[in-house]
Amino acid sequence: MSPGAEILHPVAISQVMIHFAAGHGVSEETCLLGTGIEPERLLDAEALITRDQEMRLVENLMLALPDVPALGFRLGLQYNVATFGIWGFALRTSRTLHDALRLALRYLPLSTAYCRIGMLEADDVLGIRMDPDEIPRHLRQFLLERDMATAIHLIRELSLTGLHVQALQLQIPEPDYATSLEALCGVRPAFGCGRNALLIPRAAADKPLPTFDAHLVRMLEDQCRQQLERRKQGGLTGQVRAQLLGPSGLVADIEEVAAAMAMSARSLRRKLDAEGTTFRQIVEGERRQLAEQLLRGTQMTLDEMAIQLGYSDTASFTRAFRRWQAVSPGEYRRRALGERDGVVQ
Repeated sequence: MSPGAEILHPVAISQVMIHFAAGHGVSEETCLLGTGIEPERLLDAEALITRDQEMRLVENLMLALPDVPALGFRLGLQYNVATFGIWGFALRTSRTLHDALRLALRYLPLSTAYCRIGMLEADDVLGIRMDPDEIPRHLRQFLLERDMATAIHLIRELSLTGLHVQALQLQIPEPDYATSLEALCGVRPAFGCGRNALLIPRAAADKPLPTFDAHLVRMLEDQCRQQLERRKQGGLTGQVRAQLLGPSGLVADIEEVAAAMAMSARSLRRKLDAEGTTFRQIVEGERRQLAEQLLRGTQMTLDEMAIQLGYSDTASFTRAFRRWQAVSPGEYRRRALGERDGVVQ
């Protein structure tokens, strides 16, 4: 199951990243650079942010701490049941770890997960399989590690018996921080595998949890369902995206898009703010995503690309791209071609 790109995330998840960064000497200002998240929103327990905002925060964290080994795993271990509110508490009241996993997958967008996650079942083991292929390439390994470490920590926390993951399988070749991974996870990972997965003993996964509460789990699951509906972004934000990618185009300003949607620009700003985003953030997100696709998959010149993306000139596009990726469009394309052809950059 995929977490879904159109689901808002609670700002509490970002708070964990910011506190983690602070422990490594990285300021809140550095973490929030370019995210559009105002510092005061971090104090609002009900505040929600977009996937693009959270990904920018992740990028900032990675850029600020390039030399910390197994950074994604270290961050993932900071998340606990309480971090996820209703979703986490619903897991805690489940009858078994097996049941908790089923519930977790039904409402996965309420978690931090970015990987496509599924369950593996066999006679003697229960597994969690993670596929990061839908994640942007430069964030893929970090977010896979974060998702895996979060799952490991939640399994330990839910079992309350010191249950450890039996096996950790990773598709990547053995990295130079393999020893750090073993120390963090409590099991030596197997590298070069055909899948990314966590395996736990089936017998342990089917044991009753000490925190099981049949009444509470039903009530909390209902709340998970309601919360998932509230977080969906398919409403006005989706309509704006459809306009930008369709009849209006990425050159359109907010007045043009608002007119096409039969409302005033002021109303559109206010309603987008209620959904946790702005017109500028939506445009930036679509431009960035399309730019990466064009650089990776076409031979379009930068001049042509700037026009396609709605920039007044190539220099403006290049400045924006440097802000997103910290490299020029040309360098990004060279690296992408090198990855595709198996060339180490």
